[in-house]
Amino acid sequence: MTSRKEKLEAMLADDPNDQTLRYMLAMELEKESDHNRSLEMLQCLMDDESPYVPAFLMAGQQLARLQRTDEAADVYRSGIQQAQRQGDDHAAGEMNQFLADLG
Repeated sequence: MTSRKEKLEAMLADDPNDQTLRYMLAMELEKESDHNRSLEMLQCLMDDESPYVPAFLMAGQQLARLQRTDEAADVYRSGIQQAQRQGDDHAAGEMNQFLADLG
């Protein structure tokens, strides 16, 4: 039986620039505790020409769970700026709250 991760990897082979598929694969990797690869994929999404705002939120949360608080805060700050640039006030507000919760 093909795993969800394998299915996503197969779909990405056909369309390697699909941000949604890349994001879904990063989340699948996190579930498998492959944090390094998950964070690398999220970083690539954040570095895209048109950054994928949800990647900032999920990378920040993952870094916070890994007790990498300073890195999480930096990601949230960048994500807030990018969300505001893209007119995504909801995502900016969520990341502001997560940033505040870091202390």
